[in-house]
Amino acid sequence: MASKTPVGFIGLGNMGNPMAKNLVKHGYPVIVYDVFPEACKDFQDLGAQVTESPADVAERADRIITMLPSSPHAKEVYTGANGILKKVKKGSLLIDSSTIDPVVSKELAKAAENTGAVFMDAPVSGGVGAALAGNLTFMVGGVEQEFNAAKELLTCMGSNVIYCGEVGTGQAAKICNNMLLAISMIGTAEAMNLGIRLGLDPKLLAKILNMSSGRCWSSDTYNPVPGVMEGVPSANNYQGGFGTTLMAKDLGLAQISATNTKTPVPLGSQAHQIYRMMCAKGYALKDFSAVFQFLREEESL
Repeated sequence: MASKTPVGFIGLGNMGNPMAKNLVKHGYPVIVYDVFPEACKDFQDLGAQVTESPADVAERADRIITMLPSSPHAKEVYTGANGILKKVKKGSLLIDSSTIDPVVSKELAKAAENTGAVFMDAPVSGGVGAALAGNLTFMVGGVEQEFNAAKELLTCMGSNVIYCGEVGTGQAAKICNNMLLAISMIGTAEAMNLGIRLGLDPKLLAKILNMSSGRCWSSDTYNPVPGVMEGVPSANNYQGGFGTTLMAKDLGLAQISATNTKTPVPLGSQAHQIYRMMCAKGYALKDFSAVFQFLREEESL
């Protein structure tokens, strides 16, 4: 085990905030940066060092985790004018838990390698609830010899840390999972809506689906129909959870990868269009399971 030397953390949003707090709980001093200074207030109160830029973080820590919204944000944080790679120390370990294009992960890894640092992609599955509880799943791509060094930090924030292969394979696993999740959520919403129209009680229908071959995570753990389950976004007007905008973004990444690899993904394409339409019709900030509500509103089509 490496000593509890400081860990840099950049990106303190809905996911990054609880992830960085779990590092603090495990005894790691953290050095933080966020483009919105108010996001750092919690960490000031916890005694963390707050910096002025990603470059400042790189100057003070040789292990850095980033959690950013998209590929352009990741490029800016790593390779921008005040980016990590401007001040990174040789031998530093850079772990990016953002969900971005695997091609961009490979570009950042190459740029990091040129400065003598090691870059790994480690996107997560589990959402805000799992980030708070410290039981995220991390899908890690990068040099295998560095995996244990990354795992030491990632196990403070997650219960599953899986090595996927070379840089970019963590992102690949994440976008494949989320494409399947979107397709299965739409399918669950369609089946529940049809059953309700045919006179079935939604709780009864969910129970039958969940003991039958149609069962999936969207039906048995995250049902999209209000009143069927407690403690899920559909029970709270689709607040919290995993936003429709983020699902549309991840489906867009899947489309880019499918185009690059000449892979047919007809249902993935359809799911992408449905979530983009939802964003355009006022669902952008609602949980992605709101596709049930969206389909009910589209009944006149």
